[in-house]
Amino acid sequence: MHAQLLMGPPAAGAAGAVRAAAALQAQDAYAVRAAIRARTAGLEAADVRSAMVQERSIVRTWAMRGTLHAVPASDAGWIVDLLGPVFVRRFRTRRLALGLDDALCERSEAAIGEVLSGGAARTREELIEDLNGIGVPVPEGGQAPAHLVAYAALRGIVCRGPDTAGGDSGEPTYVLMRDWVGPWEPRDTGSALLKLARRYLWAHGPAALEDFAAWSGLPARPARRGWDLVASEAAEVSTSRGPALAPREVAEALPSAAPAPAVRLVGAFDACLLGYKGRDVVVPPQYARRIAPGGGIVHPAVLVDGRAVARWRWGRGGAAVVVEPFEPVPDRLRERLEDEVADIGRFLGAHSLRLDLHEPNGRD
Repeated sequence: MHAQLLMGPPAAGAAGAVRAAAALQAQDAYAVRAAIRARTAGLEAADVRSAMVQERSIVRTWAMRGTLHAVPASDAGWIVDLLGPVFVRRFRTRRLALGLDDALCERSEAAIGEVLSGGAARTREELIEDLNGIGVPVPEGGQAPAHLVAYAALRGIVCRGPDTAGGDSGEPTYVLMRDWVGPWEPRDTGSALLKLARRYLWAHGPAALEDFAAWSGLPARPARRGWDLVASEAAEVSTSRGPALAPREVAEALPSAAPAPAVRLVGAFDACLLGYKGRDVVVPPQYARRIAPGGGIVHPAVLVDGRAVARWRWGRGGAAVVVEPFEPVPDRLRERLEDEVADIGRFLGAHSLRLDLHEPNGRD
């Protein structure tokens, strides 16, 4: 939790929170903001939007596991160069089934460059319409448009731009990645694997090879190579899951427990819930399905000293945060829960936000 900045000193700004976590899952617009809030102090939602759109210090693109992530802008280029080819190959069968053959995908690359030239931003629907309009016949129904956009992102051509209407309810747009983040220097594979493993270990250590492989989505051989390369900078420590690696300077001075419980409300798909091969690092096994019931869903969680003790959701109308504990909540935690809910309200500009605690025995 200290590595994830969910305990101890907070990150310096939104980009610092993303770097501390190595990357944050970004397919849920609110969830990525919730992840940044939990790792910072004093930021507002508008500051996160500014980091993504005005400062462009955070970039949203397809990366780890071939899914949409927020990554530091300075890392975006080399991460996509390293991971993109892995998932372009892995998703080829699905693209073919959707009518996106290799020739069509290759034609779309130059065409997307033409459509988005000059700093243009297009929604996915607009982009597909424009491609069809210049003779690149992309199927407009089903999942084909989403897979073509993901292909272009994994090829380093596009990334997410500003949402339409400039707010949280806007539709995503896509821009040329090199226009949005600027050029980047290519890295050789070994250097990129080392850097990715280093980013992961500092954000998630103590961790093991299988955790790094699961988080990154890398095949076994390159994952092992990256892990072996970073091992010289790490030390082995004992954990409840067996031996694991941590950055050497961290392993030599592991942080002690905080004098008071550290309470954090993290959003859906938080990095601490998706950063390991299994969620038992954070979620007690007997409550695993309360957080991850299946179907790719990972609910927001309430963490106390790094362990999930509840899940949470928005109440009707968004006026309350409903916390559903796995076990009765001690009185000493109620005030800290109220403080976290108040901070979410401050972050969102919803200062009347209240805690709605649903105790497992029915007592509120």
